[in-house]
Amino acid sequence: MTRDRRKTYVMNPKLEKVLEYFYVLLGSAFVAVAFNIFLLPNKVASGGVSGISTILDWTVGWDPALVQATLNIPLFFAGVFFLGRAFGLKSLVGTLFLPLVVKLTENIEPATTDPLLGALFGGIGVGLGLGIVFRGKASTGGVDLAAQILHKFTGISLGLSVALIDGLIVISSGFAFGIEQALYALIGLYVTGKTIDLVQMGLGYAKTAMIITDKEDEVRKGIFKEVNRGVTSVSGTGGYTEDKRPILLCVVDQKEVTKLKQTVKKIDPSAFVIVMNASEVLGEGFKRA
Repeated sequence: MTRDRRKTYVMNPKLEKVLEYFYVLLGSAFVAVAFNIFLLPNKVASGGVSGISTILDWTVGWDPALVQATLNIPLFFAGVFFLGRAFGLKSLVGTLFLPLVVKLTENIEPATTDPLLGALFGGIGVGLGLGIVFRGKASTGGVDLAAQILHKFTGISLGLSVALIDGLIVISSGFAFGIEQALYALIGLYVTGKTIDLVQMGLGYAKTAMIITDKEDEVRKGIFKEVNRGVTSVSGTGGYTEDKRPILLCVVDQKEVTKLKQTVKKIDPSAFVIVMNASEVLGEGFKRA
């Protein structure tokens, strides 16, 4: 693909490392506060170690911060031992900092006593926090590590392993608090996943355009000049005519789609244009990895 003419800025590696640690601390704080003001007071055990700590707090009175630390720290070292990975200092920082903030914020007044609102906004808060932690290339430990261990020793897919463990926690909340609370927990779990995706990929979904035209050179030059985006020419064959014809592939920001379509239409009104969502684009002219 022809290179986009926009400038790419490279962050200083030391500053980037500091920023990653900041993300881990900030994200862990978001998770802890959302847990204390939305999930815990409304008995919403939406999976994970936080869900386990919610169940144990309401049923046997165990301190949630202590439960999370007691489960997260061994899980972290179990992950290092069984998976043979260096999960890194950042993940250990998240593993330790999260229960610390849970303890420090345990006396904050609940934001709501409505379980539905607690599930929705708790899911958003936890998803936002975890998304920020993941942007820091780390984790806060928890059931993700347990799922990876289960995946390694049983052959069950990683996604299914996570679903099984979170599902067991949600089912347990149903036995502890009733079916309605389990349903609220499922809502919180779903919202958390969607919010993580939003933080990871951003609000501005890019668009991929595939253009079939008899005026390849003119359209390509027009996109370069008017839209300032690169274009890749892919060889194609007509299904009916079996004629060889190029397909132009171009990735643009959502706000540039109209200009792209207008440019193509002005040059070749009979061009065939397909525009599709691209959930994430990494590279020059878009965001860095």
